[in-house]
Amino acid sequence: MSPVAVVTGGGSGIGAATAARLVEDGFDVVVTGRRPERLEAVAAALGERCRTVVMDVTDPASVAAAAAQIGDCDVLVNNAGGAVGTERVEAGHVEDWRSMYESNVLGTLQVTQALLPALRRSPGATIVNLTSIAGMVTYEGGAGYTAAKHAERALTETLRLELNGEQVRVIEVAPGMVRTEGFSLTRFHGDQSKADAVYEGVDRPLVAEDVAECIAFCVRLPQHVNIDRLVVKPVAQATPHKVHRGPIAWAGQAD
Repeated sequence: MSPVAVVTGGGSGIGAATAARLVEDGFDVVVTGRRPERLEAVAAALGERCRTVVMDVTDPASVAAAAAQIGDCDVLVNNAGGAVGTERVEAGHVEDWRSMYESNVLGTLQVTQALLPALRRSPGATIVNLTSIAGMVTYEGGAGYTAAKHAERALTETLRLELNGEQVRVIEVAPGMVRTEGFSLTRFHGDQSKADAVYEGVDRPLVAEDVAECIAFCVRLPQHVNIDRLVVKPVAQATPHKVHRGPIAWAGQAD
């Protein structure tokens, strides 16, 4: 039987790209998320090696029901999460902060708890938590998101300590600027012009497939090899607050 990978937030963006990449590597993939129509579109594109399970990572009952449907699990990619709002701390909306904490932190916690028994039965047990460079640094207007991602990073590091001595790998992949169809649009509450401005003038920001390739690289290494943290940014981005806007002379490469 083929190994099974579960990808949360698998209906779009990095989650969908990761599902596609893991299918290429021989996994049977379960894509999960809240929107069945998005999940079904991903599964239809990937064929019989991909199936869908509706799951809201913030709802314990939904997570438990999904885990029962999933059954065996060899690789878990905790990708569900995101950013909402760019207000300063003094103007931050508690509901936005709560939403980010529930999806990025508590969602990762609940799905990991639910699937850890199945992972422990697998000789290739691997947990990949998709965090962000926002989990390592802070920037103005990003306190809610950076706080959530710092917490998710702490969860990941603690889990690795607690599972030491078992065969379960715990990996963190921390991307910088990634241009996907939904991340910035959600952050700016559907304002397309503000979402587009994030990437304006940036020569080759990361795309979902770039991050998916990094995840797949970590997963396909021998089981005794654990990538504790893989940080990946576009060349144009030095830090969250230092991004080159303008062309880059890519020597020997076509524009």
